[in-house]
Amino acid sequence: MEVYEKSLAALNELFGKDCCFVLATSNGNCPSQRVVDTYCSEGIFWIVTHALSNKVKDIKVNPNVSLCNNFHIFSGKAYYAGHPLAAENKEIRQKLIHEFEPWYFAHNNEEDENMCYVKIELEEGFFHKDGTGYKVSFTKKEAKEFPFSPQIEMTNVN
Repeated sequence: MEVYEKSLAALNELFGKDCCFVLATSNGNCPSQRVVDTYCSEGIFWIVTHALSNKVKDIKVNPNVSLCNNFHIFSGKAYYAGHPLAAENKEIRQKLIHEFEPWYFAHNNEEDENMCYVKIELEEGFFHKDGTGYKVSFTKKEAKEFPFSPQIEMTNVN
């Protein structure tokens, strides 16, 4: 298996479920971050949200976003993907309902015309699994792998 395909398999294994990330957007020259639940399917991260939220407003103006959690960092373009009941969202809706089952209907009202999905098409990323780090260019379909163990070193600044 080539490194790029191996990295995609690791990506799906790590994030093909309900995962919390910090999503960073930008409005003008002002960055904004918030924690979101995500689900990754076929290299695309999905978020269930509301069209009137600041994150969607930011994305409509500037689609460049980043995601970060536990030494996993991604950048890409985010897009308003429409209402969950839109015909084009039928397949992903079933996956999102399944993955977010404990809370999907408790926190979302599909009768609300402003409920929506956001999809994030990845461009670059770094993530790790089982002692291996992956630096991936999703646009070039290339990846590098190397030994990686996340560590934070605390130093005394006295």
